[in-house]
Amino acid sequence: MPADLKTLKQDLTRRMDGAIEMLKKELSGLRTGRASPALLEPIRVEAYGNNQPLNQVANVSVSGPGLLSVQVWDKSVTKAVEIAIRDSGLGLNPQTEGQVIRVPLPPLTQERRNDLIKTAGKYAESAKVAIRGVRRDGMEQIKAQEKDKKAPLGQDDVKHWSDEVQKLTDQYIKMIDTTLADKEKDIRQV
Repeated sequence: MPADLKTLKQDLTRRMDGAIEMLKKELSGLRTGRASPALLEPIRVEAYGNNQPLNQVANVSVSGPGLLSVQVWDKSVTKAVEIAIRDSGLGLNPQTEGQVIRVPLPPLTQERRNDLIKTAGKYAESAKVAIRGVRRDGMEQIKAQEKDKKAPLGQDDVKHWSDEVQKLTDQYIKMIDTTLADKEKDIRQV
């Protein structure tokens, strides 16, 4: 069996792992019933003439079950951080006390929970599309190897490797479904 086919599975696994990690990162930004610093990760602040990630200008921590605390490092950026949090589309109303911004998390309504679940579903579907794209690339590589003049693959090998790629794909799709189910459970939890 050609060596490049052995590395094919490793490459596909690495790429599929990347899709799973991206999904987990996107889902961590969705609000559940608990306060989490990950909620503010996507926020960008206009500071020092650039659009900076919030974690580059402040430290975010949990102060209570429904309260985040943002410790801004430079007092001159405090107002910009407050505005960025307010305008983030997360429905948050920050309160500034010196260089500390308190961000109380309002209780989630059932309608908002349903919206968050739909958003989580969209993220999961995007991850599945990415996984299927990786599978397609793997199948194309196998077909190319089958037609290779120097070291062609036999039909049995093509079938075996195609089955392996499909098993890997199914395994990762199941991981996505499990991750989504866990996030939905968190969102529904009151």
